Amino acid sequence: MEIFSYLGKYDYEQLVFCHDEASGLKAIIAIHDTTLGPALGGCRMWTYAREDDAILDALRLARGMTYKAAVAGLNLGGGKTVIMGNPKTDKSEALFRSLGRYIQSLNGRYITAEDVGTNVHDMDMIHTETDYVTGISQAYGSSGNPSPMTAFGVFRGMQATAKAAFGSDDLAGKRVAIQGLGSVGMQLARHVVDAGGQLIVADINDDSVRYAVEELGAKAVSVKEIFEVDCDIFAPCALGAVINDETVDRLRCKAVAGSANNQLAEDRHGDLLHGRGIAYAPDYVINAGGLMNVADELEGYNVERARAKVNGIYSIIGNIFDVSREKNLPSYLAADHIAEQRIAQMQSVRSNYLLHEKSLHR
Repeated sequence: MEIFSYLGKYDYEQLVFCHDEASGLKAIIAIHDTTLGPALGGCRMWTYAREDDAILDALRLARGMTYKAAVAGLNLGGGKTVIMGNPKTDKSEALFRSLGRYIQSLNGRYITAEDVGTNVHDMDMIHTETDYVTGISQAYGSSGNPSPMTAFGVFRGMQATAKAAFGSDDLAGKRVAIQGLGSVGMQLARHVVDAGGQLIVADINDDSVRYAVEELGAKAVSVKEIFEVDCDIFAPCALGAVINDETVDRLRCKAVAGSANNQLAEDRHGDLLHGRGIAYAPDYVINAGGLMNVADELEGYNVERARAKVNGIYSIIGNIFDVSREKNLPSYLAADHIAEQRIAQMQSVRSNYLLHEKSLHR
């Protein structure tokens, strides 16, 4: 790929290649925009077929984090790390400590966290070399597992989406079809049941489905059927790109609100949802609870304060639908508009982020 051409097209600030022969480290740190503050984004470890795939993944994910932080009202920019390697066989203390030294060398412009293929233990090893890491063990004052906060944020976003679609945020009696019962999806299911909603679920894990049926009173369908069940709200909580040419016309719902990343295979699928009158909660906004939670660690973690911030996803999603309605824009474009407007307003008073003595989060 023509790297500088791509960086210029989407206004990236920095791309860092990290290599250490002794530990086997091959990593890319992408920093998209630090207008609002230091770039915060997770560290993903994956077996990429080509180096270009790893670079492009880092760049796209970093840009997504910029928008996520901006819409969430956080004083943070967007960044991402990807490590080229098998997370099951290639991890070592030396590898993560080597990465930690690269992160430290950026002097606070980038702060990492766990992501696909990495965990709290890996973050602890990075923490050995740098303070610019979140999601470390609670013994260090961290927030621990972010999935409960993510699920709570998705639930509040779902309520706001229901208000846009049905005129009320009350989920009592609403049929909610959840695709994916992982750590976030299952906790979201509990929130829905507690709010009086009716569950329809699908997952490749039979044990998770069985638990949802027996303990939460859910109705189970196959992973293929979940797209066309008669429901009020469809909640994608598994893989990305689930709203695509094959599925978008099969949906029988009035709202889409779930935790999965990159739910739209292409932007035009968001246009199709808008054209059908289906209220879509932009994924990078509704699932921002995890980011809000780890970002609170930069101020000295306080669970009540973090939960209050995550609770604000209700108002943020509501504002997106207001803008969507006022400007007759699909909701994903309304969210982008809000993010870009905030960044543009701050560009006149803030330059690229450089750490100074007062604080990490200033």
